[in-house]
Amino acid sequence: MGASVAKGFAIAAEWRTRDLRSVWHPCTQMREHQSDLLPLIPIRRGEGIWLEDYNGKRYLDAISSWWTNLFGHAHPKIAEAIAQQAGQLEHVLLAGFSHAPAIELAERLLARAPKGLSKVFYADNGSSAIEVALKMSFHSHRNQGDMQRHRFVTLSNSYHGETLGALGVSDIPLYRRTYAPLLLQPMFAPSPDTWHALPGESGQACAERAALALDELLQKHGQETCALILEPLIQCAGGMRMYHPHYLRRARQLCDHHGVHLIADEIAVGFGRTGSFYACEQAAIRPDLMCLSKGLTGGALPLAAVLCTQALYDAFLDDSRERAFLHSHSYTGNPLACAAALAVQDIFDSEPVLQQNKTTAERMAVLAAPLVELPWVADVRQTGMVLAIELAAECRRPLNAAHRTGLRAYQHAISQGVVLRPLGDVLYWMPPYCIDADALERLANVTRDAIIVATNGL
Repeated sequence: MGASVAKGFAIAAEWRTRDLRSVWHPCTQMREHQSDLLPLIPIRRGEGIWLEDYNGKRYLDAISSWWTNLFGHAHPKIAEAIAQQAGQLEHVLLAGFSHAPAIELAERLLARAPKGLSKVFYADNGSSAIEVALKMSFHSHRNQGDMQRHRFVTLSNSYHGETLGALGVSDIPLYRRTYAPLLLQPMFAPSPDTWHALPGESGQACAERAALALDELLQKHGQETCALILEPLIQCAGGMRMYHPHYLRRARQLCDHHGVHLIADEIAVGFGRTGSFYACEQAAIRPDLMCLSKGLTGGALPLAAVLCTQALYDAFLDDSRERAFLHSHSYTGNPLACAAALAVQDIFDSEPVLQQNKTTAERMAVLAAPLVELPWVADVRQTGMVLAIELAAECRRPLNAAHRTGLRAYQHAISQGVVLRPLGDVLYWMPPYCIDADALERLANVTRDAIIVATNGL
């Protein structure tokens, strides 16, 4: 072993030791980090689609660092925008004050948003955006004298975040079960995802069947419902389950009929992930509230935005302070984060991002197609720049949980320099948009090998 490599291993070991002494990691059973089951990897730097550890080993970031990174790590335009803003104004409270980056970003977000969204409220992260949207919906109904509406409708298998309000409208037992006594009790409408399609049933027909169930629910409970909240087109944390845009159109119609707000959680699917700038565009609908985060800053800094209609905003205008929306975060509309988000908007304006993504998505589809022939691969599905491979037993029964198939796939991929962090037994690709043909081919090959290794012995 060369001296430089040995030094790298020593530095990595030191950081790992210090980390495990003081840091509690998210979405992790920390006991696994204390063994070789899930080795902790200190990262020294990032560039483009690559992360690099202290040993000089590079990892293809196939999941965009939890779906945040759009244009690659350390993107020079985004980094320059942050540095320039840091020399002018790092932060100022947004209560009673304002600044150019927050104003300009709001203008540009609204210019791209579905027509009818006219105001932007800033928050710090995706879960916070959901909290804002839920409170806005509930409060606006009260401000208009409708005191009956105090419940929310969400979809089965949905995920909207892990603060209590956001978790309260989520439906993944792994996250919800422990905190159930603390949570909202929403009404659950069947998910329209095509995994549940009947034999011979099209995606649109599956969506219509789910819409009919939503209609029935709202006929019974519409008068007490504040809003329907959903993730347009893809239920991401729910296993990258995908559905037909027809459901969004029907949901919009049903919400209008019953006076219910429609909240679109575009936190993971916005900014080009699904093939259009916003996923809602594919159904040609306008939600009453739209939540944005993750790709908003290109993955550089935490920031969220909730876009709402003029009618909803107007419901809070009054001389009474109690009718105002008294919700705040210390770093609301942070100038550094807004500057990063403006740089992201500049990239979309100056480069043919969506067209390039279409070409990349087509290549992803070609490379993933052979995976469906592997044993235990039950489904390969794709929406835009998101592709999922679901592993299951016959008749789509779940695999034996004790086998830890997803974890085995992750371990193999990491050993080969690819970050595939599965959702249970669902492997997925959600790479930065700058991924090239060679990296895609490597991703496909490693994924194939990871599936073979992980399912060995089933």
